[in-house]
Amino acid sequence: MTSTKKSLTLLFGLVLAGFLWFVVYLTLLPLSEYLVGLLPVDRHGHLGEALAFFIYDAPKVLLLLAGVVFIMGIINTWFTPERTRSLLAHRSKGFANILAALLGVVTPFCSCSAVPLFIGFVQAGVPLGVTFSFLIAAPMVNEIALTLLFGLFGWKVALLYLGLGLLIAIVSGWVMGRLHLEQYLEEWVQNIPKKAVSFESIPLTFFERIDFGFSAVRDIVGRVWIYIFFGIALGAVIHGYIPEAFMASFMGEKAWWSVPLAVIIGVPMYSNAAGVIPVVQALLAKGAAMGTALAFMMSVVALSLPELIILRKVLSVRLISIFVSTVAAGILMVGVVFNLVL
Repeated sequence: MTSTKKSLTLLFGLVLAGFLWFVVYLTLLPLSEYLVGLLPVDRHGHLGEALAFFIYDAPKVLLLLAGVVFIMGIINTWFTPERTRSLLAHRSKGFANILAALLGVVTPFCSCSAVPLFIGFVQAGVPLGVTFSFLIAAPMVNEIALTLLFGLFGWKVALLYLGLGLLIAIVSGWVMGRLHLEQYLEEWVQNIPKKAVSFESIPLTFFERIDFGFSAVRDIVGRVWIYIFFGIALGAVIHGYIPEAFMASFMGEKAWWSVPLAVIIGVPMYSNAAGVIPVVQALLAKGAAMGTALAFMMSVVALSLPELIILRKVLSVRLISIFVSTVAAGILMVGVVFNLVL
């Protein structure tokens, strides 16, 4: 097959896939109600409500995730970790914290790459506070979190979450930079020799970037679908069986302790955005306050236990404690402000 025919075939496949995506997405609600109606359960009973929640939300979230990950996979071809390191090397603090947080949103990142990225930043001479701005923003404000928030709560909440997540990453990184905590890096990290950073972008064709988008869908959706199913299943149980009065009594606006309690519960939990956001949706439907629910989600996603364990290879316990305390304080303030203004 010639390159022209191959390009036309890929373009046709892309248009067809986009058309089918919209058709399936628009028919999800009536289709889910029809399927629940076929089951031998009371539609408005506990089990019927839980099944309706799961049958509608599971395919909806997967469709949204696939679409956004595809677009982000194309954008990521311009923002590799190597390019991010090069952009941040020897930048002045303040502006660099903002740039690091923004790059954290669009740079491919997972917990397993935290240490290699951290070492690379140290070698490149990226200030410690700037590195933390990146490490906070990358897991918390990623395409998965934004997609799920958009799909379940609408663009206003997603946009608000994006802004607050960036604010926490920028301010927390700036504060940690002002504290001059380099002495609390592990000794072998402090002795890493600095080296000049150079980066040469490899030119890609439009269709090669499209191919990266499809690869990202296969990789990310293939890894997180099980968390999405588990999270939506747990959310369905909450949606169908937990009384509203019970949930509102300790996560509602009138419970002043709800935000700190949500942060304390969320920090040691092991989950990601894919698993926790459907649970947050069910909590909100049952009377939880928006600030409390967002504080819970942010603490789970931004301060995951596996990432902290991995970072222990390069950070002392004292520095990890300062990192967790600073970010948790930022999340606490965001949760309280949300509950006051919404």
